[in-house]
Amino acid sequence: RHVMRGYWNKPQATADVLDPEGWFATGDIGELSADGYLRITDRKKDILVTAGGKNVAPQAIEEKLRMSHLVENAVLFGDRKPYIVALIVPNLETLKPWAEKHGMPTSDMRSLLDNPDVVAAYQEIVTDVNRTLARFETIKKFRLVGEAFSIATGELTPTLKVKRRVVEKRHHEILASMYTEESSFESWA
Repeated sequence: RHVMRGYWNKPQATADVLDPEGWFATGDIGELSADGYLRITDRKKDILVTAGGKNVAPQAIEEKLRMSHLVENAVLFGDRKPYIVALIVPNLETLKPWAEKHGMPTSDMRSLLDNPDVVAAYQEIVTDVNRTLARFETIKKFRLVGEAFSIATGELTPTLKVKRRVVEKRHHEILASMYTEESSFESWA
């Protein structure tokens, strides 16, 4: 509260971020812990509102996916859609040794990501995360993306946060296919 008086000569910009009592709207979503600490859990602009009107905070779910040693990155989508979908970037440093240990060839990325055993491993990760979620939050379909998100491609900020809208624009065909196909998986190397 009372962080600033406003933006210099920009009354509309000031009105957009300061309420009448002087509280500054950061766009963060948080929760208070039992001992009174505020923990930032998401960004308001990232909240997905499904076609059924349910609000889904994607960052916590994405973080659960990233906890797997086989996942480098994950981004959820589903704004104004009937269900939640995910793009998953495999952690190639751990996937390749895992695949070799299980007798799979690793020279061709597309073949590796299409391998039914690899798909099953990622489906298990998604299923495990889904068990911790409310039904409307669960990931119904996912795709493995063979190219890591990067600052150079504009998909990551300099602090390595995912730019959801850039990823959505770059992979719009993949995302659209998840709402028109019957299967729950397909890789895109």
